Amino acid sequence: MTQGRGRRTGAWCAGLLLAGVSVVVGCRAADTDGITPVPQLLAFLPWLLVPAGFALLCALLARWWAGLVWAVVVLGLLAWYREPYGGTGEPDGPPLAALRVLTSNVEFGRATPALIRVVRDRRPDVVFVQECDPGCRTALEREVADTYPYRRAVEADGSKGSIVLSRFPLTPAPGVTGTMGMPGAVADVRGHAVRLQLAHPMPPLPGQVGLWRRELGRLRAFAAAGPRTPTILAGDFNASQDHAAFRHILDTGMSDAARLTGHDRTPSWPSRTASVIGAQIDHVLLSPDFTVTDAHILRLPGTDHRALLTDLTLHGRT
Repeated sequence: MTQGRGRRTGAWCAGLLLAGVSVVVGCRAADTDGITPVPQLLAFLPWLLVPAGFALLCALLARWWAGLVWAVVVLGLLAWYREPYGGTGEPDGPPLAALRVLTSNVEFGRATPALIRVVRDRRPDVVFVQECDPGCRTALEREVADTYPYRRAVEADGSKGSIVLSRFPLTPAPGVTGTMGMPGAVADVRGHAVRLQLAHPMPPLPGQVGLWRRELGRLRAFAAAGPRTPTILAGDFNASQDHAAFRHILDTGMSDAARLTGHDRTPSWPSRTASVIGAQIDHVLLSPDFTVTDAHILRLPGTDHRALLTDLTLHGRT
C-alpha cells in the first residue's frame, strides 16, 4: 500500500510539473507569448530543463511510462529551443567603417558613475543609455561632452529618461513611441548614413503584457521600415530570443550581435544572479550591413543590468 501511494505521488508530481512546463513550451512552439505567467517564464526557458528533468525522474521512479515519454518529449523540445535564433549571413560589400557600440541600462541613473568609467576606458563611438534620469543626463553631459558632442535624449524622471551619445554627427529622427523614452537619430558614420534607435519597451508585467507586445511591435515596424539604410537598434528590450515578439523583430532581417559572437545565451539580467540564472534581454540588433568582430558583456556596479559592448564593421552594398 505504501509503495503504491508513493508511486501515485510521484506520478502526480511529474504530471503537475510537466503540465506547467508544457504550457510554456507549447507557446514557444506555437510562436506566441501567451498570457501571464507565460511571457515571464519564457525569459527563463532554458532553466525549465530543471523541473522537466525532475519530472522525468519522478515518472521513472513511479514507473509511469506515459509520463516518462511525455518528459522525454518536453526535454527534447527544450534542448531544441536552446539553439540560437536568427540569421548569421555575412554582407558581400567592402568594409567602409569600424565603430564600437555600447548599450547600458543604468537603473534610474544609479550606475551613471560606473558607466562614465567604462565609456572613458572602452571609448565606444555610440552609447545607448536607458533609465537615464536628469541627474544621469547632467553627469554624462558634464563628464564626456567633449568626447561625445552629439546627443539625442528623452528628458524624463526615473526609468522613462534615455539618451544616445555619439562621436559621429547626428541628424534628429522621430523616435519610437513608448511609455519609456526611445529616441532615434541618423548618424553620419564617416560619410555613411546609419539609423540609430534606442529600445526600451515596457517589461511584460502582469496586466501589461499587451502594452509590452505593442511596443515591441513598434520596434519591429521601425526595423522593417528602412531596409535600404544601415540600422542599429540597441537597448533593453525586456525580451529574449524565446519571446515571439522579439523574434518577429529579428525576422525583419536584423541580427543579434551577441548571437553572432557566440554569446546568445549569456544572461544580461538580473546582473546579481546572471552568472547562475538570468535572461539575455539587452541587445544590439543590426541590419545585414554589419559584421561583428567582438562583443563583451560587462557588469556595472549600481544596476541590475549588464552592459553590452560590441565592435562592428559597416560594409557597403553590392
